[in-house]
Amino acid sequence: MGRWEPDARGRLARAALELYAEAGYEQTTVADIAVRAGVTERTFFRYFADKREVLFDGSGELQRRVLEGVAAAPATLAPVDAAARGFEDAASFLEERRELSRKRAATIAANPSLQERELLKFAALGAAVAGALRARGVAGPAATLAAETGVTIFRVGFEKWIARSSGTLARCIRETLDELKTLTTAV
Repeated sequence: MGRWEPDARGRLARAALELYAEAGYEQTTVADIAVRAGVTERTFFRYFADKREVLFDGSGELQRRVLEGVAAAPATLAPVDAAARGFEDAASFLEERRELSRKRAATIAANPSLQERELLKFAALGAAVAGALRARGVAGPAATLAAETGVTIFRVGFEKWIARSSGTLARCIRETLDELKTLTTAV
C-alpha cells in the first residue's frame, strides 16, 4: 500500500469518482476505492465516513467561500446580485476540479439517494446564504427568496459549465443570472 504517498484524501476522491464512473456507485465498495488509491480501508475511514461522503466532501468549503463572497459583495448590490456574487466568487474552488465535477454530477444524477443528499446540501447552503443576506440587512422573506434564487442560479450555471468544453463556472453563473433578469423584466 502507498500509505506514505502524499494527498491520500485527494487520491481517495479521484479513485472513488473513477470507480463510480466505471462500475457504478452501488457496485463500488470502500475496499475497491482504497485499493485504487493505494491505501487501506482504515485510511479511507480517517477521511470519509462512508463512500457517499466522498461526493459531498467539498460542500463545507464551497459554503464557506460562498458566504465570504456574499459578505464581501458591495453594499449597493441587490440581494439576488449579492447572492450570485457569492457563488461567482466561490466558483474558483470548482474550476480547478472540472473533470471531477463532471464525474461527480454524473454519479449523483444516476442515483436517487444521492440526488436526495444533494438537495439537502443545497437546502443547507440556501439557508446559510439567507443568513448572510440577513446579516447584510435584507429582511427575512426577501433574504430567503434571494438566497434560494442564488442557489438555483448556481445549479443551472453549474449544469451549463459541466456540459461545455470551455469557459468558466463564474461566467456560466453570470449568464444564468442575466437570463433570469431577462425572463423577469417586463417587455
